[in-house]
Amino acid sequence: MIRSVVIVGGGTAGWMTASYLMAAFGDRIDVTLVESPQVKRIGVGEATFSTVRHFFDYLGLDEADWLPKCAGGYKLGIRFENWSGAGEYFYHPFERLRVVDGFSIADWWLELGDRSRPFDRSCFITSALCEAKRSPRMRDGSLFASELDGPLGRSTLAEQRAQFPYAYHFDADEVARYLADFSVKRGVRHILDNVQHVAQDERGWISHVHTAAHGEIAGDLFIDCTGFRGMLINQTLGTEFQSFEDVLPNNRAVALRVPREEATDMSPYTTATAMSAGWMWTIPLFRRNGTGYVYSDQFISPEEAERELRQAAAPGQEDLQANHIRMRIGRNRDSWVKNCVAIGLSSAFVEPLESTGIFFIQHGIEQLVKHFPDERWDSDQIAAYNNRVANAVDGVKEFLVLHYKSAQRDDTPYWKEAKTRAMPAGLREKLDLARSRLLDEETIYPYFHGFESYSWNAMNLGLGHLPRTAPPALKHLDPGNALAEFARIRSQAEEMVAALPSCYEYLAGING
Repeated sequence: MIRSVVIVGGGTAGWMTASYLMAAFGDRIDVTLVESPQVKRIGVGEATFSTVRHFFDYLGLDEADWLPKCAGGYKLGIRFENWSGAGEYFYHPFERLRVVDGFSIADWWLELGDRSRPFDRSCFITSALCEAKRSPRMRDGSLFASELDGPLGRSTLAEQRAQFPYAYHFDADEVARYLADFSVKRGVRHILDNVQHVAQDERGWISHVHTAAHGEIAGDLFIDCTGFRGMLINQTLGTEFQSFEDVLPNNRAVALRVPREEATDMSPYTTATAMSAGWMWTIPLFRRNGTGYVYSDQFISPEEAERELRQAAAPGQEDLQANHIRMRIGRNRDSWVKNCVAIGLSSAFVEPLESTGIFFIQHGIEQLVKHFPDERWDSDQIAAYNNRVANAVDGVKEFLVLHYKSAQRDDTPYWKEAKTRAMPAGLREKLDLARSRLLDEETIYPYFHGFESYSWNAMNLGLGHLPRTAPPALKHLDPGNALAEFARIRSQAEEMVAALPSCYEYLAGING
């Protein structure tokens, strides 16, 4: 029986892993987390998927308790600005498309829609809430989509049935600190020390790590949460890292913590703004914004990128410290090798365009619990884990490349090159199909990767990549139900905008 787990590395990945293992197994396993007091965390303000609520509910944590302690805010979706030209924008929300008489409301929009109203504002309620900067919760704490509310208990991503309407923004450093306190109170042994050496036995398996002040720390299973360094999985075990830079060349970022001029002017969405050689994120936290520029150093230098970011996000605020980050884009061929599992940046990372960093951590942890080993170290179980992690990452890679291929922008060398760059196998077929029809669950990437068909269609339609025609069958159907549904979407949106408090107003309430 596997009794002892040693996690090397703290941060969000390390402490999410430690807290989840304690919630899952309690005192039936011993968990030790070793982190260096010198390692600088990347935490720059984090955005998440709506499925992250499964993680917090699994731990038994209430949103009203942990969110205020982590400078948290709400995320109803992502607003894409300037991807199809200056001043153009659209929303990719957490909201499934409605179905009328067997066809998506997006199909009906292609046939009947008022083209003076953009696709996202015609087919989603959430877009109106974003425009009005509304909280997804009423003043009494109830969710605007009440049928989707309620605790999930010890459920996982696999049990996601309905699309929950919001995710979170938070300070990743504060989340790590909160989960560290949670974990230590439940029995995790926390060691602040530098790992000087990783020892292997005669099979090449990890036997222990040697630390500067605490000596040898042995375990049965080792979790690598050392970030892009991959101290255990890559540096010690020599696992092959497969780069994605041939299709996703953005390999650097520069970030700023920007005070908001008006604290109350808080948006309930992430903004992704196209820049000359990449894109800029804006993540509204409760008292400030996290802002950064993700770019390719083939097209712009770090110094030029910082100047462009400051000009766009913080003009005249030269005192704000910039955090430059070199990103490793891709995944390990295998994230579980011998008795070592990589979680977080040491396992895989794609650029943060769709907020997948925390999702990859959560998915990796859940799959580890589902495939937790015994003393036999079943190779089929390990292979199944590696396949599920690889499929999730590869699916996200394909979805992100779609953003660049469908974007209309071509005004700089970076955006011109995006149109001729290689793409993952299978994506060309999907884009060709999207010229004649909307994609569905049968035609998107076939393995679980967190993005449903509505997300693919929201991006393609939002970026102006429309099918040539609506389904011809719609010309033979009575449009009355579809027209009534468009009217219902508009009236429901107007009602919710009138009833809901602003994002800042509600969060100020739970922040005391």
